[in-house]
Parts: sequence; structure tokens; C-alpha cells
Amino acid sequence: MVDVHELLDAWLANVKDEELLAELKGMKESGNEDAITDAFFQDLEFGTAGLRGTLGAGTNRMNIYTVGRATQGFAEYLVKNFENPTVAIARDSRNNGELFVKTAAAIFAANGVTAKLYPKISPVPTLSWAVRYLGCSGGVCVTASHNPAQYNGYKAYGPDGCQIASEVADAISAAIAGVDMWNGIKTMDFDEAVEQGKIERIADDCLEAYYDAVVDKSVSCLTDEQVAEAPLKLVYTPLNGTGLIPVTTVLNKVGITDITIVPEQKDPDGNFPTCPYPNPEIREAMQKGIDLCQEVQPDLLLATDPDADRVGVACQDGDDYTLLTGNEMGVLLLDYICKMRAARGEDLSRKVAVTTIVSSAMVDALAAEYGFEMRRCLTGFKYIGDIITSLSDAGEVDRFIFGFEESYGYLSGDHVRDKDAVNASMLICQMAQYYKLEGKNLVQAMRDLYEKYGYYHNKTISLSYPGADGAAKMAGIMAALRAEAPTEIAGSKVEAVVDYGEGVNGLPKANVIEFDLEGGNKAIVRPSGTEPKIKLYIFAKGADAAEADALMDKIEADGRVLLS
Repeated sequence: MVDVHELLDAWLANVKDEELLAELKGMKESGNEDAITDAFFQDLEFGTAGLRGTLGAGTNRMNIYTVGRATQGFAEYLVKNFENPTVAIARDSRNNGELFVKTAAAIFAANGVTAKLYPKISPVPTLSWAVRYLGCSGGVCVTASHNPAQYNGYKAYGPDGCQIASEVADAISAAIAGVDMWNGIKTMDFDEAVEQGKIERIADDCLEAYYDAVVDKSVSCLTDEQVAEAPLKLVYTPLNGTGLIPVTTVLNKVGITDITIVPEQKDPDGNFPTCPYPNPEIREAMQKGIDLCQEVQPDLLLATDPDADRVGVACQDGDDYTLLTGNEMGVLLLDYICKMRAARGEDLSRKVAVTTIVSSAMVDALAAEYGFEMRRCLTGFKYIGDIITSLSDAGEVDRFIFGFEESYGYLSGDHVRDKDAVNASMLICQMAQYYKLEGKNLVQAMRDLYEKYGYYHNKTISLSYPGADGAAKMAGIMAALRAEAPTEIAGSKVEAVVDYGEGVNGLPKANVIEFDLEGGNKAIVRPSGTEPKIKLYIFAKGADAAEADALMDKIEADGRVLLS
């Protein structure tokens, strides 16, 4: 049993950072048991997604000490497994990002791992790119993706540019467990490490090569004359993150220049003052952009999250703007890519697209239509990246045409091995040009696909379980579902229960339970790997939109009861 007060006293005795020390003293003086317990009841878990947590003092917080301990473990793993190891490091706009990057770089340098740093804030895909472009042994991106402002994180990457695999995460975790927080971390002065060549700046040619690689993934078949007939008008928001320069640079390179930036969300700001949850999946984050659209009247609104690996889109729909879901955009892009490749005369029968077990079933209808192979993997883009790597290792990377997950992550090439909102933004805008020539926006184009293939509707519900008790409650809910699965959901018989914890279809074991309902509908329950939440994924197909939505609502109501 962890003695949280003993840990608090140890931190008070050893912490040198004045801000963290003041927070610790405040905990001690206030005697707030909930605050002390939440800060110290566990170590931040290092997994395939690295670290992620709220900023602050304690073993369960993101701070220079937890980042330092994780980096020491990662450095020891790299030294043990690579000759002359190197690591690429990037950060997004989040608070303490630069501090954590410098902390990590100095520790890597002291351990004999050369650190190569992007000099400015940079998106996740540019980090994945740099790892392979520079031939690094690993990578780190300091980011908490689309989490609220009080979060930060530490994503770890392997030499293939993918987030680390589970066996690597386990090896690094074992190394971290052996690191004494106060006496076991090797470090050195950051500036001295730069002078000695142990910390290097990533040169501009790396980023320029990334831009060229993204542009090379264009599949547009429109002629210059057609593009001139359908000039695209865009409102864009980087949500105070990293996307502004990369996204506009690539769009300009492919001739899309009429871009109005949402002014309140243009500049990097880790406090995200206009959207406390900077996630393009939700309307609140998009609202400033929608307000500007009412004035500018663009063809679409585009938003990238703080680390620019996710992208969301809204289009005018009557008097308002409708947000396309991650599944809808994935279906639209896959259909568009197939159309364009087929128009070039490509044989799609050898091609491979990849999505996750919690993404739309509508892609199976597209696979039947176009003849490509559809593969499914566990949730997490690293699994899509693993499939790209396996195709590359087999000399067949040209078979890969598209990968996506329902949480707004997309990739159309092998230039990186993580989701790429810069690449996706280019494809989305070129697709919007294609449909503009047909007199449609992307919302209307999606409705046409529903009419053709059927109304496959999806919804994701996230239920929060905060604090020290939250993890135990989440574990209890999953155990109860396994011990006594429901026989009926939303008035439909549960025809099968698929427990991915036992390993399914050759996939790694995962804490996911799927309930297959009669009529081809289903519900999937999955605890988040990065937040204290359980996600309920709902799949419903109807004869029309109203029928599909009504069924989704019924599944949601029963699902909330199951997860309460």
C-alpha cells in the first residue's frame, strides 16, 4: 500500500523547483487528503502512449521529476539496444513543453544519447518524420494531444517512426522502475550539452523534406483549369496549437491560398483560452471558427488539434454548420482516394486500407465496391503504423493507400507512421474542390454516400471516472461486464460477446469488449489508455438517418446504465 504522506515528505525534502515546492507545501499545510492522495497514489504509468497526466507536483503528475525519471529509463533502453543512439524530440504549444524538452534532452545527453531537437513547436507527424529522416533510434514528442490545458504528455517513438510497441514499453517501464527519483537520474547543463554537440538543432531541410513528402501524397486528378473553376475558400483554426505554419505551407504549395485564420486561435497558447477542451471533435472548440464562417461564407471550416495530428471539418448546412464525424471523414477520404486512383487507371485489388475495430462498418461496403483489402486493428494509430511497417518490410508499402481511426486521425502515405493532420488537411481541401465542381460541399457528399451504401451511423460516448477511486471503478465495471454480459441491449438480442482481452483474430490482447447485436449493430466498451474515461462506441444502421439515430439513442441509454 502506497503511503502518500511519506511520499509527500520525500518530495518536500528533495524538490528544488520553487513552483512545485510551493504546491507541495500547500498540500501539507492544507491537509487536503483528496489532493494528496490524487497526487501520490500511483506513478504515472508509462505505456505505449508514453506518459500523460495533469501538470503539477507528485508521482501522478507531469513535472520535471516524472519526465526526468521516464527519460532516464528510456535512455537506458536506447543505450542497451542501439550503438551510438540518437533521439529526435519535438513539442507542441502546451504549458511547460519547452521545460520538459530541455529536461529530457539534458538527460539523454548525459546518458550518451545524442538529442536532436526541433527549434520551434512542431506537430506530431513532423516528429515521426524526423525519426526516420534522421535515422534516429527513437523519438519523443511532448504533447497531450487534444486534452484540456492542465494536461501535458510524453509520447515515445521507435526507430520506425511509430509510437513504441507494448514489448518496448514494458522494457522501458522496467528500466524506469529501477530509477531512483532523486539519485538515479543522470543529467547535465543544457547549454554545455549543446556546446559539446550532445544536443543538436534539427535543420530546416528536415521540415522542408517533410512538406515535399506530404505534397507528394496528393491524389487529385483535377486539371489547373478545373481548379480555377472551383477556387476553394477556407476558414482554418490551429486551435492555438502547432498547425498554422505546416498546414498553410502545404496548402499554399498545392495552390490553396484563400485561407482566413480564426484570429483568437491563431497563436500558440497552452492555456487554450477560447476552448478549454481543444478537440476538433466537439462543437465548442469549433465555435469561434463557425462564428467566423457566418461572416466569411467559406466552402469549409478546417481545425487541427494542438499537436496537429487530428483534423476536424464543418460545412454549411442550411442556416447552420454541420460537423462531420471522424468516421464520416474517414469514409469520405477513402472513397475519394479510391475514385482518384481508379481515375488514374490503378488496380485497386492489391491495395490495402486500414482502420480500427471501433471505426465505421461503412468502409466494408467501400471495400466491396472498389475491391481493395480492408484490414482492422486495435485502437491507437501505432497499430496502423505497425501494418504500414510490415508492408514496408515485405517490400509492399506501395499497397497501402489509407488509414484512419474514428477519433479524427488520418494518413494516406508511408511518409510518417502516425496520424497526420497536415497530410489530411491537404486531402480534405482537394476533395472539397472535387465536390465543389459537382456543386456539393462535403456534408452533401457524405449524404450521397449514405444514400448509396446505407445509413451507417456511429457515436462515441465518454464517461469520466476521476481521482484515485476512478481507476478502481473502471476496473470493476469491465470485470462485471465480463462476468455477466448483458443478453439484450436496446431491445435487441446480444448475438455475440467478443472479449479482445483474450486475443481476437491475431490481434494483441486488449481491454475491450464488443457486444454484437441482431441486425448488424453493436456496442463496444473500451477504457481510455490516456484519460480516466471509459468509451462506449455505438454502431447502428438504419433504412434512413432517423431510424439509425433512434437506434443509436436506445443503445446509448442502455450503455450508460451498464457503465454507471
